[in-house]
Amino acid sequence: MVATSATSAFFQVASPAPDSGSKASGKLGGIPSSVDARGIRSKSASGALQVKANAQAPPKKVNGTKVGVMEGFKTENETPSAPPPRTFINQLPDWSMLLAAITTIFLAAEKQWMMLDWKPKRPDMLMDPFGLGRIVQDGLVFRQNFSIRSYEIGADRTASVETLMNHLQETALNHVKSAGLLGDGFGATPEMCKRNLIWVVTKMQVLVDRYPTWGDVVQVDTWVAASGKNGMRRDWLVRDCNTGDVLTRASSNWVMMNKVTRRLAKIPDEVREEIGPHFVDSPPVVSEDSRKLPKLDDGRADYIHKGLTPRWSDLDVNQHVNNVKYVGWILESAPLPIVESHELAGMTLEYRRECNRDSVLHSLTSVLGNTGLKDIADPGHVECQHLLRLEGGAEIVKGRTEWRPKYPNRLGTLGALPAERA
Repeated sequence: MVATSATSAFFQVASPAPDSGSKASGKLGGIPSSVDARGIRSKSASGALQVKANAQAPPKKVNGTKVGVMEGFKTENETPSAPPPRTFINQLPDWSMLLAAITTIFLAAEKQWMMLDWKPKRPDMLMDPFGLGRIVQDGLVFRQNFSIRSYEIGADRTASVETLMNHLQETALNHVKSAGLLGDGFGATPEMCKRNLIWVVTKMQVLVDRYPTWGDVVQVDTWVAASGKNGMRRDWLVRDCNTGDVLTRASSNWVMMNKVTRRLAKIPDEVREEIGPHFVDSPPVVSEDSRKLPKLDDGRADYIHKGLTPRWSDLDVNQHVNNVKYVGWILESAPLPIVESHELAGMTLEYRRECNRDSVLHSLTSVLGNTGLKDIADPGHVECQHLLRLEGGAEIVKGRTEWRPKYPNRLGTLGALPAERA
């Protein structure tokens, strides 16, 4: 029975039956002789490294016959075979090295091609592929690009209005940061942070000419201007980076609030000196809708959605509900027939007060001129009034939305007119 200390150190091996007149079979426990005890295939003797285990092990006798155990698992009396003759086959180069070199060259070329493909095709197009943003137009306008992600589109295969609102908010904060005015608050300047002041939005107007779809890259420009004696106006202009078409226009009014007392505050002179040099002297990008929003209650509302509550993730760093969240809550009560047959073309929101984590809200919607669901499916435009209020009755946000019909051929030909009726 053949047994070696080296092989048993690695794994248990079943030994072949003793045979006094035969040589070693060249296999040990079913492993080919070209594989050593560690499972490594040994190469031919022509310059290759042969693995020998237990080469110094003393020979043993099996039935009176001396047997040498390692070096290819051959018997001691067997003469080692001569190296194979030099032929055309065993003189071929190592093709694996050539394949590795080709793969390396291909990967380097692919990386270089991708870098070139990221470069803009026009100077006014995608200059910021990573969406970091930059100051343009004499330091008064901030510009940032966004790629519409798959998780930002809805059932219509276009970006949701909440996605657009998040882009507006992101550029506003990055504008403050790029200007070197960002303190430790949410858009607050250093002087504002010293006085526990934060910005709160009081009015927002948004007009959407066309919604981008998955894979589109949009360019968002934003700037600020004075609004009265104690406020600030921020405007946005959203374009398609590929065509340059204007997609969305938005304008908003902001005032200051004390973060501790939750009361509105005047703009201190120190803060005005910080932000004043960044104001532009231009009219709003959206003409102000001065129509008064009528009072809406349970008796006048056509649709009511109750029991809305903020989650922890709905709060921003200033510990109040993000204004984009209010948009989603308002649309919770929009009738499904409108949502299915129309798309939001514009909205005007007036923010009255904030809500906290423990608030319970009701969303109310009234469709102007609505005499039944059959009129909602009409191909014309639809206007709705909205109210988001606390369960106790206090108003949070009042709003007005305008909806335009979705067209059957809109996918792929966005902005096309509806087909004429026979």
